[in-house]
Amino acid sequence: MYKGFLPTTKQEMDELGIEQFDFIYITGDAYVDHPSFGSAIVTRLLESLGFTVGIISQPDWHSDRDFTRFGEPKYAFLVSSGNIDSMVAHYTAAKRKRSDDAYTAGGVAGKRPDRAVIVYCRKLREIYGDTPIAIGGLEASLRRFAHYDYWDDAVRPSILADSGADLLMYGMGEHQITELAQRLSGGEKISDLTDIRGTCYLTDPVNTPLGSAQCPSFEQVRDNKTEYAKAVKIQYDWQDEVYGKTIIQRHGNKMLVQTPPALSLTTEELDRIYDLPFMRAYHPSYEKLGGVPGIEEVRFSITHNRGCFGYCNFCSIALHQGRKITVRSEESVLKEAEKLTKMPEFKGYIHDVGGPTANFRHTSCEKQLSQGLCKGRKCLAPTPCPALKADHTEYLGILRKLRKIKGVKRVFIRSGIRYDYLMEDKNDEFIRELIKHHVSGQLKVAPEHCSAVVLDKMGKPHIEAYKAFQKRFYEITKGIGKEQYLVPYLMSSHPGSTLKEAVELAVFLKENKIRPEQVQDFYPTPGTISTAMFYTELDPYTMEKVYVPKTAQEKAMQRALLQYFRPQNKEIVIEALKKAGRRDLIGSGPKCLVEDNAPSGRKRASDGRGGKKAGDSDWRRKETARKPMRKKR
Repeated sequence: MYKGFLPTTKQEMDELGIEQFDFIYITGDAYVDHPSFGSAIVTRLLESLGFTVGIISQPDWHSDRDFTRFGEPKYAFLVSSGNIDSMVAHYTAAKRKRSDDAYTAGGVAGKRPDRAVIVYCRKLREIYGDTPIAIGGLEASLRRFAHYDYWDDAVRPSILADSGADLLMYGMGEHQITELAQRLSGGEKISDLTDIRGTCYLTDPVNTPLGSAQCPSFEQVRDNKTEYAKAVKIQYDWQDEVYGKTIIQRHGNKMLVQTPPALSLTTEELDRIYDLPFMRAYHPSYEKLGGVPGIEEVRFSITHNRGCFGYCNFCSIALHQGRKITVRSEESVLKEAEKLTKMPEFKGYIHDVGGPTANFRHTSCEKQLSQGLCKGRKCLAPTPCPALKADHTEYLGILRKLRKIKGVKRVFIRSGIRYDYLMEDKNDEFIRELIKHHVSGQLKVAPEHCSAVVLDKMGKPHIEAYKAFQKRFYEITKGIGKEQYLVPYLMSSHPGSTLKEAVELAVFLKENKIRPEQVQDFYPTPGTISTAMFYTELDPYTMEKVYVPKTAQEKAMQRALLQYFRPQNKEIVIEALKKAGRRDLIGSGPKCLVEDNAPSGRKRASDGRGGKKAGDSDWRRKETARKPMRKKR
């Protein structure tokens, strides 16, 4: 319908002769018309269905001006915080304010409000009264139930209740937005749309659907951590498009109703989405501001799949995209690659051919298509399921054809590779070609930890799977005469990790000559199983107690242990080792992590048993002296 970008100004609206938009899309991100941005997919899909759409990106919420730019839409406002949760966009895991925002022009921070969906919706209600509002995107999707909010350190109600919107679309959203648009244009009221899969709505309890799976109420989960853990298990257990049920949760005098998940897009439907006329760029109005940094990693990348049966507990994919794998056709992927080669800025390098997990190309077993994914179980952890079918044939075939396209010099894989799944494939052609053709010197993988205790709480395979892959990776790399390295992602302070487990990881890193440049503190983002453990100190699936490192002091110790080799971490590593009773790791021996601070000729504090020795009182004085500084920061 439109040539170029969708309209963002009243002038463009007038030039197109549009008196009233059918839908107005409000987003907390800068406007980027690329299929890696949910806002682009939803608006381009609506356009393809014949609807007019105006885009208001990063409106100034302090005034009415931006919200009234286009007037009232014919059917509904569509509201999203953008590609990520606005609180995650604004704050680090230590709750410090971020100084930049990759989804804003020039990388400038502060162009969207905290809790953007709530703020935008309340502003719209203030201006437009009862005009229909539907919310979606990651922030809305993962906050659809009553949820623990790390930044408030409290349980908040469903974002649907908090925002005052009429309907919440969770998950990827194409089926939901299509049905919503068609039914609203057919004359139905948004309050009557209670049967669209993949949506949530609030209703009077008397209208609650029969046969639903009921969670403890908002008030119960707010006041009782055991009830919160029970609610999370129910929410995850029924998130399957085959056997999933309607889930309900009382919020005061209203009932929150989540319909079963939307059906995954078929390959044909996914192909059509990626064939929409995306500009594959940020809006030209941002050029003078330096562009939008968030597009750089994906500008020349190709998404070939959705969903992830890896199902890690700290990841939101299971609750958002789902665990079922859906894929684009080979023809669609190759067609997109051909488009990339025609772009003026393309230098011959496709940066990624992946998705949530790059090497998943089909369901992990045949049963899933008719019976769904196993409730409460994981396909790969702690060990691979006997029914797992690991096969990279189709994915490898696509990569081989991409390498042959004229103008393509290299094809890299930078999104996550599940090495445990890869190692289950009896055919080693994929790992060989991965190492030979698709690694740019470093391959990023995610063992996350080495302790079985912690890995079980993460929902990850045990470290033996990583060790086997590491051995094979370096054997093949050496065999073909390349110098390439594994870069492991590691996480500190995940539920289940005591200082003992953190020290165990530090020792593993030393033994394997791994010196991570970056480590990630566990970040309790909305909606994940790990976040439920962090808040409740319970495992929702066993109801067993879980140790959770929560103090800034212990988190700093665990993080420093993973980078024990840095001089600036020496004192806090010594502090952590003494507290963990691992004085045997302090000294100049080959197995020690750090040298003792004791002056030459003085008796060392370490006796290998963790008992009180010379130097303990000095350490305590130093610890006392440091406390005010930490508190001040």
